[in-house]
Amino acid sequence: MNLDRSVRVWPQVRDELRRRLDAGQYKPGERFPGTVAIAAEFDVSQSTAQKAVVALRAEGRLRTVLGQGSFVAD
Repeated sequence: MNLDRSVRVWPQVRDELRRRLDAGQYKPGERFPGTVAIAAEFDVSQSTAQKAVVALRAEGRLRTVLGQGSFVAD
C-alpha cells in the first residue's frame, strides 16, 4: 500500500486495517498484529501504528487484553 505522506498517515493505516477486517482477513477472536508488526509493514512509526489500533479499538473492532495484545472483536 502506498501511503500519501502529504496528509496524516495514521488514518490511512486505520482505513487499510479496517478494510482487511471487513474482508475477513482477520477472524473474530484471532490475535491482531501488534504495533511493531504494523509499523514495519506500513513503514511508519510505532506511534502511528498505535493511533490506528486505538481508533479501531474505539470503534469496537478490536479488544485488548493487558499483557496479551489485541484481538479481533466477536
